[in-house]
Amino acid sequence: MILLVIGLCLLGVFALRFRKDRRRLSNGSYLLLGLIFTGVWLADSGAQGELPVELLGLLIVLSPLLVLVLSGLFVLNGALMVRREGLRAANLLSMGLGIALLVPYVLLVAAIVTEHPWLVVVFASLVTVISYLSFVFLNFLLYSLFYGRLPYKRGMDAIVVHGSGLIGAGVPPLLASRLDRAIQVYRAEVASGRHPLLITSGGKGSDEAVSEASAMAGYLVDKGVPADSIVQEGRSTTTHENLLYTKELLGARGTSTRMVLVTSNFHILRTAILARGLHLDAEVVGAPTAFYFWPSAMLREFVAILVESKWVNITACIALAALPVIAALASGFHTR
Repeated sequence: MILLVIGLCLLGVFALRFRKDRRRLSNGSYLLLGLIFTGVWLADSGAQGELPVELLGLLIVLSPLLVLVLSGLFVLNGALMVRREGLRAANLLSMGLGIALLVPYVLLVAAIVTEHPWLVVVFASLVTVISYLSFVFLNFLLYSLFYGRLPYKRGMDAIVVHGSGLIGAGVPPLLASRLDRAIQVYRAEVASGRHPLLITSGGKGSDEAVSEASAMAGYLVDKGVPADSIVQEGRSTTTHENLLYTKELLGARGTSTRMVLVTSNFHILRTAILARGLHLDAEVVGAPTAFYFWPSAMLREFVAILVESKWVNITACIALAALPVIAALASGFHTR
């Protein structure tokens, strides 16, 4: 029963925090932990014997297999990305992670087999850190999927489409998907009697013939959006700048900054977090992305999230890495 109480309390905290502001990554931690505790209680209620012991044994047996499967999926996705998108560092991310996931487990097993006690401690520390990062990634993934399925609140004054790069002066499929999603939102707002601005946001890259904002505006006009409903923000080069310059643009026009941000589905949670940091009254909706592209894109988003909170994550990793060392010293652990 104690597991159920803990689980329900965590889910209650999640509900309160979510109602106050849905754009917090930490909301996902309460949701994930609440589901874990409640799920374990449900399993315990129908189990025979000592469930915690059984679960621990099951996790010990299954964890390497799950890591092996996950590693294999990442490697396959990386190979598919390279084949379809070309040999670039970003496309090798999932393949590199898949390989990196296996290395600490292989080294830990080797240290155990060869009976090198302190190597066991070192690699146990590394595996502990990987476990923490895996939990954070699972939290990010779960809450991204949850957040991405939430309906946005109607009644927006502006619809902001974030750029993602051009091919010369042309709009590539990824960006076209965002623009098509923005058109859906725009038409829904118009049908409800509102007339929001449609803001195209993105500057001109060194390899681009025009600014993203200009190419995006042309795409929207070609799709039937009135030109006088479109405003171009053609300076930004990052998501943070997209948001900051859009806020300045609307402020200069004397327009409310209540907006819906349109980006790709893998990018919605980090966009929402950035918007919250800038105190924007903004919702975020996602456009669909090719399935093969999604895992690598989510990994890049996750890395960006880690970097943005680097000191918190570095501190957590150091503290967790120290636990096996402290346990070894406390137990009078000695090398041969």
